[in-house]
Amino acid sequence: MRSAGSSRRRGLAAPLRRTMLAALLGGAIVAVFMLAGCGPSGATLPLFPLEAGHRWVYQQTSEWENNTIERDELVIGSLGQDDLPGIGRAWHRRSDSGVDYWLRSDDSGIFRVASKNDTQPDPVADPAPRYVLRQPLAVGTQWQASTTAYLLRRRQEFPPEIRHSHAPVLMTYTIAAVGQTVDSPAGRFGQCVEVRGTAQMRLFADPVQGWRDLPMTTTEWYCPGPGLVRVVREEPANSTFLVGGKQTLELNEWH
Repeated sequence: MRSAGSSRRRGLAAPLRRTMLAALLGGAIVAVFMLAGCGPSGATLPLFPLEAGHRWVYQQTSEWENNTIERDELVIGSLGQDDLPGIGRAWHRRSDSGVDYWLRSDDSGIFRVASKNDTQPDPVADPAPRYVLRQPLAVGTQWQASTTAYLLRRRQEFPPEIRHSHAPVLMTYTIAAVGQTVDSPAGRFGQCVEVRGTAQMRLFADPVQGWRDLPMTTTEWYCPGPGLVRVVREEPANSTFLVGGKQTLELNEWH
C-alpha cells in the first residue's frame, strides 16, 4: 500500500488507522466480477484492484462512547509485484500509516500472504492465507481470520488498549449481499458486495456485570472499480470500566 499525501493524527487516531487495514486484508455476482484466472501475472480484479498505480484516499471517523469524535485521513497505494524471499511473488500495497501488505489471488479468492510494519526489518509471512474476499462471490460464503479489539479500551488502566493484553480472536466473515449500491464522498457505486464479520472477546466489564462476551462487528463494501468503498467497525462496551465505539472508513477519492 503506497504512501501518498499527508495524514492528520490526533489523539488515538494514529494507532487506530490500522483498524481498517486489519480488516483488509475480508445469487452469485455476474461473471465479470469473478476472480478465477486473475493471479499475480493476470489482469486487474474489479472488486479489489491489485496492479500498480492505484491510490485511495479514505476519511476515517471514530465515534467513542464518551461522546468524543476523531477524524483522520488514510492514504493507500498499490506498488506492483515483489519477489519475497521464502514467500514468492505477490502484489504489494502500502498505507501512509506505515503498514505494507502483499496479496495474491487465485480460484479461491483474494488473500494476504505477508505483512510488515515500520518496526520490522522484513516482511512476515502469514502462517495461512488471510482472505479478503473468498469464492464463490455469493450470499452465504464464509471464511475466518484473526482480529483483535481495536476500539475497546480501559477507562483508567494503562495501557488502555485491550489489544495489548488480550490474544486475538477469530472473526467469521460472511458475504451478506451482492448487487448493492453504495454512496460515498467519492461517488455512487453499484453491483457491490457486502461482507459482514462477527466476533466476541471475553472481558471483565465492571464489578456489577462481571465477565462478558463483548461483540465486535465489521461490515465492508467492495465495489467494481475502486474495490473497498466503506468499512464500519463497531465495538460497544456499555461498561463503567471500558469504553468502546464505532469507526467508519469511507472512500473520498481514488484513481
